[in-house]
Amino acid sequence: MDGKAVASEVKQTLKEEVEYMKKVGVEPKIATILVGDDPPSKVYLASKHRAAEEIGIKSDNHTLPGFSTEDEVAELIDTLNADPLVNGILLQLPLPQHLDSRMMIERISPHKDVDGLTSENMGLLFYGQASLIPCTPRGVMELLHHYKIPIAGSRAVIINRSTLVGKPLLHLLLAEDATVTVCHSKSRDLLGITRQADILISAVGRRPQFSVTREMVKEGAVVIDVAMNRVAGKLLGDVDFEGVSPKASFITPVPGGVGPMTVIMLMENTLVAAAKQHKLSEASVLQK
Repeated sequence: MDGKAVASEVKQTLKEEVEYMKKVGVEPKIATILVGDDPPSKVYLASKHRAAEEIGIKSDNHTLPGFSTEDEVAELIDTLNADPLVNGILLQLPLPQHLDSRMMIERISPHKDVDGLTSENMGLLFYGQASLIPCTPRGVMELLHHYKIPIAGSRAVIINRSTLVGKPLLHLLLAEDATVTVCHSKSRDLLGITRQADILISAVGRRPQFSVTREMVKEGAVVIDVAMNRVAGKLLGDVDFEGVSPKASFITPVPGGVGPMTVIMLMENTLVAAAKQHKLSEASVLQK
């Protein structure tokens, strides 16, 4: 499953949507916030700003020192919430340990929450009414749809229970009538569970301590690797790609699988937010 190729197709559609918005007087804009100087966070943000530029979305990055207080971060979020020219706000995670990530996320206006992580947007996802959905789960679903993977009636297994990946994916897959099992570090008989999966999604990110091996995968299963681990200078996912790929019907590589989809879904969420804020009901991103 070529995430780069699918993201490129989506990017072209989003470019056309931006052109339409600009013709009716709307210039979509995303603002990102980086607290501190975490090198991986800088790399991730750079890729997001590059994607925004390529699509035609305006983007600003706001950097605060790593020793910033919660009040200082909250003040910046409040300023961006009140700015009518800003349609989306992304708080780059992880935050420095002294900051309460949950509190800071909740400070973002749900209408500008392009990561889909506020309680309001998570609640709407629970009820199947969310328009701003966490980017990685949204990207996984986009891949499944693009490759026409049967979801209804399929047995899906997710190895992750985080609010960023596992829990949103649970609700998205349930909404399309999959039978879903969520596994985690306390799950018993992981091998027995994963071998029943028609769709196996792993997002552990603890390699080499944990990996999805050939014996864990059912013949013909769809395997989606969300994790990224840097091992001996090489970027790897959770899945033993060489061992599993002959057994899987579809599999995502790392890099080039889910990663590009996460970035492009952030751009799509920004356009969804802009369209809703400006009441552009005919915008194609609202029809998906």
